[in-house]
Amino acid sequence: MTQERLWQVLDPSWADPRILSALLCGSAAAIVLLKRLGHRRIQQKMEEARRARDLALEQMEKAARRFKRENPGTQTAHILSLPMVELAEKLKEGSLSPESVLYSYMGKALEVTQEVNCVIDFIHGCEDQLQKVKKQKEKGLLYGIPISIKDHINCKGHVSSGGLVKLLGQVKEEDSVIVRVLKSQGAIPFVKTNIPQTMINYDCSNLIFGQTLNPLNHQKTPGGSSGGEGALIAGGGSILGIGSDVAGSIRLPSSFCGLCGLKPTGNRISKLGVVSPITGMYSVTGTLGPMARDVDSLALCMKALLCDEMFRLDPTLPPIPFDDEVYTSSKPLRIGYYEGDGYFQPSPSMKRAIQETRKLLQEAGHTLVPFAPPKIDYVVDELFTRGIFSDGAAHLVDCFKGDIVDPNLKSQFNTYRLPALVKRILAIILKPIYPRIARDLNALCGVG
Repeated sequence: MTQERLWQVLDPSWADPRILSALLCGSAAAIVLLKRLGHRRIQQKMEEARRARDLALEQMEKAARRFKRENPGTQTAHILSLPMVELAEKLKEGSLSPESVLYSYMGKALEVTQEVNCVIDFIHGCEDQLQKVKKQKEKGLLYGIPISIKDHINCKGHVSSGGLVKLLGQVKEEDSVIVRVLKSQGAIPFVKTNIPQTMINYDCSNLIFGQTLNPLNHQKTPGGSSGGEGALIAGGGSILGIGSDVAGSIRLPSSFCGLCGLKPTGNRISKLGVVSPITGMYSVTGTLGPMARDVDSLALCMKALLCDEMFRLDPTLPPIPFDDEVYTSSKPLRIGYYEGDGYFQPSPSMKRAIQETRKLLQEAGHTLVPFAPPKIDYVVDELFTRGIFSDGAAHLVDCFKGDIVDPNLKSQFNTYRLPALVKRILAIILKPIYPRIARDLNALCGVG
């Protein structure tokens, strides 16, 4: 019986070229059809996300317009012009109301995003948060301050997309730790901002919400991956934002948009409740951090975050509060500096900024000592790049399954998904001409 079945499977008629041709054509047609159906489903999800974004912005506009109609005497321009530390003081003393500040920034954020496409969601619970803040017995350090939040940081009732279609529709049931701490300090998160697809990019574009532009020059990028934050704050639509940084994602948008940004020491700020396309990184630590118009705003934010509430919610963090004594001290410091690290070529403007800063610090009485970072090639290629892509970028490539790759990421993505053997061969070929690219390719092969 078994032999008969085997013979049926191996029936000579299967060798008929017409039958084989029909099978191959049918299989190819089925594959094409499945791809088209998959592509259509992806497009539908993206369209739904855009409609949800547009609806959220409409709700935001209605709320801002209603407040303006009911409070025609609100000095919006004055509120928007205040530095954050001064704004916080006026809110605490009661000379400004939290309502006037929140709705002023709502209106301005709408104007900015119409120009540069930086806001992707309105945190509709901000109006409830406003009422809770007013009822708090003790006014926190960020009492009444509106805050913008980067897309991938969880906010209750909202999606953290990471710029990926596969994460759309996953509404978060609770706030991330950092959002909970900000609220406990009296802050009012009111919008979420755009990012590049997967966040592993120095631009700010994804196929769901589109390209974010630099408000200082619409022909330029705001940088990435916290580009939505950089654009919104630089445009005046937010006074304080929370971004994240592994390889420059706070620092680059801050630089491109003329802002101040801080990448804190790794594990200083809780990352519980944050979506990431790369998991399991321990040798290279990503971190959350503030972005604002001036250094004093960053300091106030860090002082608010490094509190007992954060250490209670995330006991893995070292319970070290903000050292205000060191920050406010006028004691002269010994500061090391360099104009170039020997690996990345600084632009003339970067060199000029370092030189001017060095001069100002010396005039203030500090001692400036030039130094060269040791083993820079080894640090960047072996420790940093291999630390991020220790699996040869395999997990990152998997993130694109069920998605469409943004054109801005195409060349990057195509490099990631090359087999390790091909990367090594290319590295050998390119080493005499482009040694740095060759080192990057070797690093992308992963550890081992």
